Amino acid sequence: MDKPVLKDSLRLFSCFKNVKSRSMFGGFGIFAGETMFALVVNDKLHLRANADNEQEFKQAGLKPYIYKKRGFPVVTKHFAIPDEWWDDSDKILSHAKRSLEAAQEDKATKSKAGPDRIKDLPNLRLANERMLKKAGIASVEDLFEAGSINAYKALQDCHQGTVSIDLLWALEGAISGKHWSVIPQERRSELLSELS
Repeated sequence: MDKPVLKDSLRLFSCFKNVKSRSMFGGFGIFAGETMFALVVNDKLHLRANADNEQEFKQAGLKPYIYKKRGFPVVTKHFAIPDEWWDDSDKILSHAKRSLEAAQEDKATKSKAGPDRIKDLPNLRLANERMLKKAGIASVEDLFEAGSINAYKALQDCHQGTVSIDLLWALEGAISGKHWSVIPQERRSELLSELS
């Protein structure tokens, strides 16, 4: 399969900290710590592109790896390096260093931005996202703006029957970024008094 290229790649990248591989996209992702910066698939090493080097990769004729997800093609940010690059390990390392830095920057930016969807917040699921949407709270931004009390009241207004008080704790936890079970009793009492 991809074992010789994978072994050579892992050996080459051993200068980075905590390098390991995991099965991904029908091949093996190469990680430094928890950040994936390269991919070995179809007996080729693919390096992750970023805004700085993507055009450079394309001009050099490098092609991105494409895999199928549910029958649809998905173009990755990982470009296959030419075989002749293996004659110049410094060139591979130089590009791999840039790939790692770009992947780390993207990861940091993404974690600062937080989840895009309500269902991805702590304590909430797709069913909660649908309920909130029906109540006029369609985005994470809407939920943060409304706050847990107003969101809970909106749910009570538009859903027949009683809305469990546990959902109030879940909303408070989602907004504050923690599991609902660790919301202090003092805060729960405040929320209950605001509710009545």
